[in-house]
Amino acid sequence: MNLPEFFSELKRRNVYKVAIAYAVVAWLLMQIATQVFPFLEIPNWAIRLVIMLIVIGFPIALIIAWAFELTPVGLKRTEFADELPKKSARSRAWIYVVVIAGAISVSLFFFGRYTATSRQSGSAELPAKSIAVLPFENLSGNPENAYFTDGIQEEILMRLAKVADLKVVSRTSTVRYKRSPDNLREIATQLGVANVLEGSVQRTADRVHVNVQLIKAASDAHLWAEAYDRKLTDIFAVESEIAKTIADTLQAKLTGSERNAIAAQPTENTEAHQLYLKGRYLWNRRTGENLKKALAYFEQAAEKDPHYALAYSGMADSCVLIPTYSAGTPQNYLPRARAAAQKAVELDDTLAEAHTSLAYVFFVDFENAQSVKEFERAISLNPNYATAHQWYGSVLLLALGRFDQATAEVKRALELDPVSPIIGLSLGAVYTRARRYDEAIAQLRDTVEMHPEFYWGHRFLGWALELKGVTGEAIAEYRKAFELNDDPVVLAMLAHAKVSVGMQDEARQILARLTEEAKARYVPAYAFAVIHLALGEKDRALDWLEKGARDHDGFYSTYINVDQYLDPLRGDPRFEALVSAILSGSVK
Repeated sequence: MNLPEFFSELKRRNVYKVAIAYAVVAWLLMQIATQVFPFLEIPNWAIRLVIMLIVIGFPIALIIAWAFELTPVGLKRTEFADELPKKSARSRAWIYVVVIAGAISVSLFFFGRYTATSRQSGSAELPAKSIAVLPFENLSGNPENAYFTDGIQEEILMRLAKVADLKVVSRTSTVRYKRSPDNLREIATQLGVANVLEGSVQRTADRVHVNVQLIKAASDAHLWAEAYDRKLTDIFAVESEIAKTIADTLQAKLTGSERNAIAAQPTENTEAHQLYLKGRYLWNRRTGENLKKALAYFEQAAEKDPHYALAYSGMADSCVLIPTYSAGTPQNYLPRARAAAQKAVELDDTLAEAHTSLAYVFFVDFENAQSVKEFERAISLNPNYATAHQWYGSVLLLALGRFDQATAEVKRALELDPVSPIIGLSLGAVYTRARRYDEAIAQLRDTVEMHPEFYWGHRFLGWALELKGVTGEAIAEYRKAFELNDDPVVLAMLAHAKVSVGMQDEARQILARLTEEAKARYVPAYAFAVIHLALGEKDRALDWLEKGARDHDGFYSTYINVDQYLDPLRGDPRFEALVSAILSGSVK
């Protein structure tokens, strides 16, 4: 048979018609599989199976079309069908099949395009590879084991946060959702994630039982669940297995270093680990006294295991914040913070927490270039570490006057920790330093509304209101802040506001009160400088500012170039010399 005769035979045997009809119907089936299956949450393997069967079926259909023919008396082999009487008119049924299937296919195509757009816009808000680890329930029957339950939750979260391909919400945003939450979809929307991990922990003697379940919040579908009953010494292996399984379930790409980070065992000493968890539990409940108690636990953990890098990082974090809460002097605690942070980095150079601790120490010691280097190193090691972004933006970049970068970093921290009071406050502080007062007040009002007992929120809202000129409301916020925490700097800010409305006598009373308190507790030099400056006593204010710099009172001195309270001193040679010394790190 020559080629023209072959093609003619294909046409006579309806092979062309079958091929066209098969192609149209196959495309219809593939549209159903690719567009409708995901909508119904049918697994991806089912889609692949449908496509594979369609591809395999095509040559089979053509072979059948060549060998057989549909006749009025049924399906017959072609040679027998040729001997049957011919119909007077050809059936047009196949044309109707093609037209109807084509119409359905086109409809499904555009439906798929529409729903894909909707899914993409929704996924932009709730990325598929995103997760919040909700607080685990303590089933131990002993409230004192709450630190252990919280610690397991936080360590699983920390392991997940090391995966760059995942968005992981930090602990401070999830801590408000205690016990079994009712509306996971609403919680996930608030936190900006698609998935949540729930769990419980039961500790008895030397054993621990951990029960976890990974849930897709939008549909309340359980993606994975597991129960672990292990020895207490195996807890790190349990945490690693949970983190790796979650990453695999969410199809997150893992680099070799990330796999190692997830599997890392920070200490082999169970007692040291328990002490560290107690320290971090108290550190997360920040007050001056809790920070001191946390420091003691971290020190004990380091004594049990001198190679426990996280314990040294905890020591540094405690020491660097204690002066901020007026619970100790910088002279006593900053050298200890530096030694602990450097030890943590020396023990584990891949630990983002250690580099963040060291970055903060460099900041308060006026070593800005080193601080930048350490913050960037921490973020490169763990892009999901919200505290690194928060401190880098609201501390270092803000002090350097790099407002746009500071805003971007703090907003990134807020994405990772969306309802964190301290990060919401940090964004308000950046806006305030940048003199964007309306945005600052709006942000800080939101923070105070969400966390009415958060002392820092009232303090910073009062500050933004005062700088905006709404002094009466500012005074009310300062008073609320002081009721929640007897911070001497809040009293100084209150005195500053009172002077602006003609209440100099009350400001001097506050000055006398702080002078007396300074005999028994640490009062930052900045507090005295603020009051003297409000009273027009510039030389006295400069005396205190210089003392604060010599004491390395970094939490206040480092902002000297962007602090609006200090605007009356700008241009004064003595003040400008102090600014230059602080920014260059040459304070004597």
